[in-house]
Amino acid sequence: MADSSLEGFEKTSDLFSRKPEIEGVPPSLNIDAIPDDLKRAALRMQLPPSYVVVGIYRLFTDEHLWRPTWDKCKHGVQRGAIVGAVWAVLTFGIQERLIRVFLSNSPRLTGLSDGTMFGYPIPFPLHTYAAMVYMGHQLTTILRFFLSKNIRIARDRVWQHTVASRGKGPEWFQPYVEEWDQPPRIGKDELKGGFIERTAGGWIGTLVLKRVILAPLSLYPLVGTVASASFRALGMSRILHRRYFEAKKMTPHEVAVFMEERKWDYRLFGFVTALLESIPILGLVFSISNRIGAAMWAFDLEKKQHYVREERTREKKAQ
Repeated sequence: MADSSLEGFEKTSDLFSRKPEIEGVPPSLNIDAIPDDLKRAALRMQLPPSYVVVGIYRLFTDEHLWRPTWDKCKHGVQRGAIVGAVWAVLTFGIQERLIRVFLSNSPRLTGLSDGTMFGYPIPFPLHTYAAMVYMGHQLTTILRFFLSKNIRIARDRVWQHTVASRGKGPEWFQPYVEEWDQPPRIGKDELKGGFIERTAGGWIGTLVLKRVILAPLSLYPLVGTVASASFRALGMSRILHRRYFEAKKMTPHEVAVFMEERKWDYRLFGFVTALLESIPILGLVFSISNRIGAAMWAFDLEKKQHYVREERTREKKAQ
């Protein structure tokens, strides 16, 4: 029964025939002729954030992933935890009092007061929540300082191991092949990645966005985090798939076309990953698991690239 349901879903799937609301003509491929292994990939690609869940699961269950990651980062985590604990003990009370004074003196500016938000009662002291949020970000910065180079190495290694665990080497990533019958036109802004996404995607842009532009919104529960993730979504996806684009030796124009054709998939995937990485302290862990999820998605995207190349070759021979 499960197999028949799966086949029915696959046959009605519009992964290869849907037409996103962007300029261009998507590929007209026959889904019934798609190999079984690609059908399973097609199901996964229907919901890109599912790869985020896969990345988290694999990080915590695959010893070949979590053990070398922990071995590389544990000393930095231990030093950062000690310094962060001392900092929290010495400064949390001071920061909480300063935030309380700010909120009590500017309720009209923020729409907040000690017991309400825009006139609605809240179940916790808002100044305590805000102080905990700021403290969480400070502790994350301290941990990131002590982890520094090691966490970047760990991110690269989990990507490499994830690809290798699928039984493929670097040579498996072949040159880019256009999947659409008529690809969308790419303007200068899309070619550069978009000003907002390009600026907010990197760590400097993220720091300015969260600490300066969106700092007032962080006083509102979850609002600042969601706003920041929305701005960073597309740029975040570009960063997470940088290794994939490099492995395929794609040009900036090819990258722009590839992402434009999957614009909403990349936005949704980037939003979820940016949202998770915005969580204080735990975001550092998710920054590693997100690389695993991105590698798993890249693997399925490359499967589709291989199939399209084979179809294009077959069509040329038939002409």
